[in-house]
Amino acid sequence: MTSREPRAESRDRETTGSRVPASPEALRNPQWKTSGASPWQDAFRRLRRNRLAMLGMGILLCFVLAALLAPWIAPYPFDRTNLPYGAKPPTPTHLLGTDELGRDLFTRILYGARISFAVGILATLVSLTIGVTYGSIAGSAGGRADHLMMRVVDILYGLPFMFFVIILMVIFGRNILNLFVALGAVQWLTMARIVRGQVLSLKAREFVLSALAIGVSPARLLVRHVLPNALGPIVVYATLTVPAVMLEEAFLSFLGLGVQPPMASWGSLASEGSAAMETYPWLILFPGLALTVTLLSLNFLGDGLRDALDPQITAHYWA
Repeated sequence: MTSREPRAESRDRETTGSRVPASPEALRNPQWKTSGASPWQDAFRRLRRNRLAMLGMGILLCFVLAALLAPWIAPYPFDRTNLPYGAKPPTPTHLLGTDELGRDLFTRILYGARISFAVGILATLVSLTIGVTYGSIAGSAGGRADHLMMRVVDILYGLPFMFFVIILMVIFGRNILNLFVALGAVQWLTMARIVRGQVLSLKAREFVLSALAIGVSPARLLVRHVLPNALGPIVVYATLTVPAVMLEEAFLSFLGLGVQPPMASWGSLASEGSAAMETYPWLILFPGLALTVTLLSLNFLGDGLRDALDPQITAHYWA
């Protein structure tokens, strides 16, 4: 019996491997300690390996900082005119040239970034509020209520979005607040569908069924357990909604329904420049370039967040 014990012990040691410590003292050894990472830390690690996403984030941070520091960076007041000077191409005193009223274009682009980012972010928050609320109620209710609410969404999908925005702007007036609400009011439909799908999927998970079994109320279950687990797709789509809203604001500015003077956005600056693009091409070149780079950066960041937050994505990340 005693002769078999050493062989059994050695066989157990070979089976378990040398990774299992032999004593409690070895368990307290720092070399055996492991550091766990949360899903959000893993997602951020995957995001950092995506070069295009990090490039987009860096460009966006530069634009946001320039917009916030515009009063200190801008060489001239944004509404200062110089009619005798007129429209001039880029010079050392005016880095991006001037418009027909003699206003410095670099200054107006810096202040226009404030309006463009504000429109994109605030309209996205409006669409998030409506879409997450509507979609979570439809998904948690289920049955006929869910069917009826989704049919309403399908009907609204059939309406032309920009026509609806134009009607809202004409009825309620052309000001910056109505612009936020009007753009956000037409962007919540896809968000509602995404949230509803996530809620329906999570309702069948074990942790939700366990919470229901111990008596957690449906409202508390939705707010504390279901929506936090659906945060990944919500964040991704919100990131992709910002460039869509900024592009729609630029389109409205071309129609004269966007930001009204003396304020200016990149869309309104491009609209003003398009009227004189053959004579003064820099008036549309630089605002259009700033808008294009920002939209591309937001899309790169949104695609990177989608890949980082989805554990089933097996796409190749550059080292």
